[in-house]
Amino acid sequence: MAESLLLRLPREAGQPATWLVADARGAPAGPPQSGPLSLAAPRSAGRRVIVLVPGTDVLLAEPEIPARAGAKIQQLIPYALEEHLAEDIDALHFAIAKRAPDSARARVAVVTRALLDEWLAQLRAAGIEPDALYAESDLLPENPGQAVALLEHDAVFVRPPGGSVTALPADALDQALEIARSGSEGGARALILYTGAAEWQQYGPQVEAVRPHFDGIKIQLLTGGPLALFAQQLPLGAAINVLQGEYAPKHNRAVGWEAWRVAALLLLGLVCLHVVGKAAQLHLLKNREHQVEASMREVFRSALPGEVPPADPKQRMQERLARARGAGSGLLPALQALAEARDASPGTAVQSLNFHNGALELTLTAPDAASLDKLSQALRSRGWQADLTGGNNTAGGYQGRLALHGGST
Repeated sequence: MAESLLLRLPREAGQPATWLVADARGAPAGPPQSGPLSLAAPRSAGRRVIVLVPGTDVLLAEPEIPARAGAKIQQLIPYALEEHLAEDIDALHFAIAKRAPDSARARVAVVTRALLDEWLAQLRAAGIEPDALYAESDLLPENPGQAVALLEHDAVFVRPPGGSVTALPADALDQALEIARSGSEGGARALILYTGAAEWQQYGPQVEAVRPHFDGIKIQLLTGGPLALFAQQLPLGAAINVLQGEYAPKHNRAVGWEAWRVAALLLLGLVCLHVVGKAAQLHLLKNREHQVEASMREVFRSALPGEVPPADPKQRMQERLARARGAGSGLLPALQALAEARDASPGTAVQSLNFHNGALELTLTAPDAASLDKLSQALRSRGWQADLTGGNNTAGGYQGRLALHGGST
């Protein structure tokens, strides 16, 4: 599956960016790296680029919005948050997460347009086009039964169960811990605190001082920073992508086409080859068909001399063959009947025969005229119409002519 480049922008100018490559499950492919953005740009090739911006610069909120707001939610959100915003609404960009149809709240990320433009300008100057841009605080893990906090050298993020993330300066740790406890029955709640070794050494006594006010505090030391922790949240898809509306990525379609262009060209080439092959096969079959038709016309001229080959010589030859083989007036049945009838007239011989229009005309020799008469009677007894059409005495006996037609059987 596709990998992602998770890139975290620094909170202060002059500080290095950090990044790592993660697979589709959010598992890092290696340790985090840091440096200028120009060093991260080559790692973005062929990967989905996800940029994390300082959580202290993005407001995450969940204002109440009518469930039937529909398409008007984009216009309602600024006014629902107006009393919590110091800047003019027109100077702010609002990104909204998808919500359930019956939900009374909407998750929103708010950032100043000037700052968002500055981040995008820095990325593009380094040759990086982001596919998604998240507030780093929005990737803080959520635990339904415990508060979760992330403490770094200059900031602390805290997410109470079922609530939004609050970003505060690290000096306001006491206030963050109070937010972690807020809303719990009896004022006590369990806490999971992610932090670095240096931060724990500095703020550990302050945290331990409030341990009695919690049901329990679990410390998770992040030796390589929080980037790997953030990567684990990517497959959940819960974070709000700030790149919406006019800031939505315009390069996705082009990247998709670049990725599929080779496959599309190969498919087009395969289709062309298939069409050319079928055309060549059709041309060959037509040539063979013409050769067969020419051969059939030649056979027709040989079998039926004097007749002009019709448009379908095969059908004409089949008709002639059927007449020759058919019962009653066919040539072969007539010859078979003649051969059987000769037994009734010994000494009879065929001098010549002519088959025309279903009738067989014979010139026969016999010892006498009575022998030919017996032959014609034998044929008539077999259902044939046999007529003696003439005859004369010869030196060797009698020569007569017999017309044989198919009769009713």
